[in-house]
Amino acid sequence: MEGGPVSDPTWVSVLPPVVAIVLAIWTRQVYLSLFGGLVLGYMILSSWNPASGLGGAIQGTVDVFKDGGNTSVIMFTLVIGALIATIESSGGVRGFVEWLDRTNKITTSRGAQFLVYIAAPAVFIESNINVLARGAVGRPLCDRYKCSREKLSLILDSTSAPMCVLLPMNAWGAYALSILAGLGVAAPLEVFLGSILLDFYAIVMILLVGFVILRGWDIGPMKAAEERTRGGLLLWPNATPLIDQEMLSPQITDKIPPRTWNMVVPLAVMVLFMPLGLWITGDGKMMSGSGTTSVLWAVMAGLATAWLMLLAQRAYTVDELTKIALKGAGGLVPLALIMLLAIALGAMTRELGTGVYVAGVTSGVLPPYLFLPLVFLVAAVIAFATGTSWGTFAIMLPIAVPAAMAMDLPLAPFVAAVLSGGVFGDHCSPISDTTILSSMAAATDHIDHVRTQLPYAAIGGGIATVLFAVTGAIL
Repeated sequence: MEGGPVSDPTWVSVLPPVVAIVLAIWTRQVYLSLFGGLVLGYMILSSWNPASGLGGAIQGTVDVFKDGGNTSVIMFTLVIGALIATIESSGGVRGFVEWLDRTNKITTSRGAQFLVYIAAPAVFIESNINVLARGAVGRPLCDRYKCSREKLSLILDSTSAPMCVLLPMNAWGAYALSILAGLGVAAPLEVFLGSILLDFYAIVMILLVGFVILRGWDIGPMKAAEERTRGGLLLWPNATPLIDQEMLSPQITDKIPPRTWNMVVPLAVMVLFMPLGLWITGDGKMMSGSGTTSVLWAVMAGLATAWLMLLAQRAYTVDELTKIALKGAGGLVPLALIMLLAIALGAMTRELGTGVYVAGVTSGVLPPYLFLPLVFLVAAVIAFATGTSWGTFAIMLPIAVPAAMAMDLPLAPFVAAVLSGGVFGDHCSPISDTTILSSMAAATDHIDHVRTQLPYAAIGGGIATVLFAVTGAIL
């Protein structure tokens, strides 16, 4: 092959994402796997020259910053890390969960579970803080009213990522928007919004957990865990609760008491600023606005609000706030790096024509009612093996979206299939960071959490597979 865009892609165009998948499953090193796929792709584009492949991969990564939207979304990731750290250190999260405990008359196990459940949308900013905040209030309540810690970890894990992936106003939404824009999607925000109602696994799990709570539907190992807890045992005799006190109890200022509004107001400003940003960047038409620019403006407005509030309350000095913000931004550098490599990989596969080739091979062989659930299941396998939904999005979106474009099919169902599959596999994986964090927040044995959650995740995954098949049949 000659250098430059490939006009007639062949089977070798599929090699870079396949190699990235194999490396990710084999090594569990997502960063190196994505970069390895990049190097191979640029080797192919330069007639299999290894030196040119490495140079092309480095330059392709640098070129990500040529696009203002890409730069905005990477900056967004760092700023949202700063916002999370600022809100946590202000005591806003603790004030919020203490307010929930005071204002809700919780007297039963079901009430404690429902409180943790309904708090999920309130802390949508990021999946990890979602888990930690709700675990902080849920754990003592569940212990008090004899709800098993395994049930608590199920509620935390199965409603955090699913809730976050359905919203465009956080890191998950910004990440998906950046990849879609890099793939040449004309209206990435419109496509993402269209995928929300088709994100079947996320929706099914949120509804399923609600049903489990309301009906007390305990199956398999969960039933045994609930019976054990009602009998007075918090954990199984040989269980080792997974807990990291530094993560569960972040350092909070003692200059002011924990106040709910130190969390609620900055988040409210962020949410309200998002449509304003879309309206401004779209010249009065929200659907024409820039999603990546708007989410950056929104989170910066939220951070500025948090700073002003804490300075007014004399909780911190500007110097202290700067250090907190930089520490928080540093905590999300790994996500920013995945985002950077994901955008570069998407640009490379587009240049190779990977999606066009996949579309040509599957068109007429795999009808949409098979292709769509297949995308969901392949994404789930990758996420299960690697333990990361974000890495899965980086690999699968550049395959599925261009293929759908080449077959002249609507993009939203395929975006939803990738996002759903990534979250499904991530939920089932014992090496997933959100799975581990949910065990930690509930202070339960990690393997017990995985065992008790798997039957529910399998049910949700089965229902989602059928729904994607039905959706594909009517495309």
